Parts: sequence; structure tokens; C-alpha cells
Amino acid sequence: MNQSKQPSRVGFVLAGGTSSRMGADKAFLEFQGQTLLERALALIGRVCPNVAIVGDPARFSNYGSVVEDVYAGCGPLAGIHAALTHSSEELNLMLAVDLPFVSEGLLSYLFSAAEESGAVVTVPRTGKGFQPLCAVYRPEFANVADRALQAGKYKIDALFGGLPLRAIEEGELEKAGFSERNFFNVNTPADRLTAEDTF
Repeated sequence: MNQSKQPSRVGFVLAGGTSSRMGADKAFLEFQGQTLLERALALIGRVCPNVAIVGDPARFSNYGSVVEDVYAGCGPLAGIHAALTHSSEELNLMLAVDLPFVSEGLLSYLFSAAEESGAVVTVPRTGKGFQPLCAVYRPEFANVADRALQAGKYKIDALFGGLPLRAIEEGELEKAGFSERNFFNVNTPADRLTAEDTF
């Protein structure tokens, strides 16, 4: 009997930012008894057999496998590009380290949607727009990212226009039990306090 093979999956924690607005490395900020990095690694580990960190090996090699940007200093798009260049899997989850309210259920939902759709990018879209740093990418996006980076264009969602895209809209997110709050990111000390207060 023929059974369709489940696409292989891997997860990447995007931890390469400069954290300039925070004044300290966000990856190592304590939140609910864990660093944001430990939290993200544990979360992805529950939905992926393999997890890697995208960032500086000198900072992160003690915490697991680390992938370094090919295009240094070019923002999150460079991190996604590096991850996809390194990966041999079909479904590649990208998760920014500073999203403490992302849940295991949300990541599982993203993977299910990505498997069903076959889209190059499966990405949530809230009232604030696309959430490309909590999304699933197929390997084809590496070439798109490479061309954009070479051209000095670093805005991720600007690249979605010509691609097979599975956007998970706000209504669908809410129906599945998720909300914009899941994508709250900790950029500043004030954000961190807000996150702690609303956890």
C-alpha cells in the first residue's frame, strides 16, 4: 500500500541580531526562569527532530549546532538564507529568539499547513502584517533570498509576492486558538517588562 511520505522538517532559532534597542543580548535574557534562547530551543525541539541556531558560533556553540550568516550584518533575511543554504530538509521552520509567546501548538499548526499546501512559504499574517520570523520555508526560498541579498534588499515579506504562498490569516489563527499576542516580540527593556507582566 502506498503511503505518502511526511516531508522532513528542521527548526532554526534566529539569534543573530545586534539587540541594540535592548542594550543586552536578547538570546540570553531571562524569561520565566529560562533564557529566551533556551526557551526557543526547547520549544522547537518538541516539534522538530533537529534544531540549529543561526548566529555567531563564538556566542552560541555551547548551546547546539550553529549556522553562520553567509551575508553578515544583513538582518533576518540573511539568517533565513543561511539556514536554508545549510539545510537538506523540505520544511524549515524559522523562529526569532525574541518571541516568547509562540507555542508548541502554533508551530505544529504551521507545519501542518505547510505540509498540506506545498507552498514555498507558510506564514501567519496578523493585523500588523506578515510574521516571517515565525514561518516555514521550503528550500526554494534560498535562491530568492540570495538574489535579494546580493541586490541589497533585506525586507523579507517584499519577496513573497511572486511565490507560492500559504498565508494563515488572522481569522484562521483566531479560529485555531491563536492571536496576534503570540507574535509579541521583545525588543526593548519595556517590552520585556510587558511580556513578564502579561505571561
